[in-house]
Amino acid sequence: MAKKEAIRRIGVLTGGGDCPGLNAVIRGVAKPAEDYGMSVYGICDGFEGFVEGKARELSNADVSGILARGGTILGSSNKGDPFHWPVEVNGKIEIQDKSEAAIKNYISWGLDALIAIGGDGTMHICNKLSKMGVNVIGVPKTIDNDLEATDVTFGHDSAVYVVATSLDRLHTTAASHHRVLVVEVMGRYAGWIALNGGLAGGADIILIPEIPFSWESVAKKIHERELMGKKFSLVCVAEGAKPIGGELTTRGSDIKRTDPIQLGGIGKVVADKIEELTGKETRVTILGHLQRGGSPTPYDRILSTKFGAFAIDLVAQKKFGKMVALKGNEIKNVKIEDAISRHKLVDPEGQAVSVAKAVGISFGD
Repeated sequence: MAKKEAIRRIGVLTGGGDCPGLNAVIRGVAKPAEDYGMSVYGICDGFEGFVEGKARELSNADVSGILARGGTILGSSNKGDPFHWPVEVNGKIEIQDKSEAAIKNYISWGLDALIAIGGDGTMHICNKLSKMGVNVIGVPKTIDNDLEATDVTFGHDSAVYVVATSLDRLHTTAASHHRVLVVEVMGRYAGWIALNGGLAGGADIILIPEIPFSWESVAKKIHERELMGKKFSLVCVAEGAKPIGGELTTRGSDIKRTDPIQLGGIGKVVADKIEELTGKETRVTILGHLQRGGSPTPYDRILSTKFGAFAIDLVAQKKFGKMVALKGNEIKNVKIEDAISRHKLVDPEGQAVSVAKAVGISFGD
């Protein structure tokens, strides 16, 4: 694919699940682009729109007033991987490679670069497109915070806020009824949301994928609290948590997704087992998509804006195949292929876990 001398038109898309801060990034891209003399083409519905040819020009007016708005004005999809495209053939789903259709649209739209905002799956797609000649810049988004190359991804702080405030509210009802309340949170194979949300919300027990738990240890913690006169307990459990020697709890699979496993249900499993072992009335709350919705926190608004503006700088400098990343207090860039080399998981021996244990939180280990 021939490279043009000047960058005149860039595409921007939001891939994967939505989260607070996406619109702030789009705004952070579109406003500085004008100063560089670039026009911005908004690709609709993530990579689905990239393959199916759905896009529109973004003006300054389109991005005005969207800083605090949740979701994404462009739409998103976590089933639109061009390299893993589901097609119904004779009543059955068949997976095909539609990357050439995406490349065709990239050329027909006259794009000189693509800024793709998304998580681990999006960055894997970006890496493959980069090797096909697309000038790509990645912006790390995921409430799970599981991308190794950046200190934090935008959307995570907003999700943690939802978990913490939910635990605050559940604390009063748990205390009033002398119950154990179990809160199931997202995060897939990483425990960052459960750890940070549970720590901020005063959970008594936090169960995460990185630390397989013992049912006996969980019950013991609740009994110990009883002996101290504390007749209630709050349990924050990550959807990917599992007991020692046990399996992930799933609610099905979807072949249309690159990762077909659909996690969910561990909260009820934990609640039922606690009630069986302790005899205490136990209830479960699944926060689900509440963690993805609503307005971004001030921290996420600032981080998203920085990410978007820095992405445009990288485009202007023609530093492609890069992902923007937070390193300390500065926004840097890393190679996309390095960013996806491994997941960022909670260190069971790390400071965050140690601090949680120091204030009496049990991880069931």
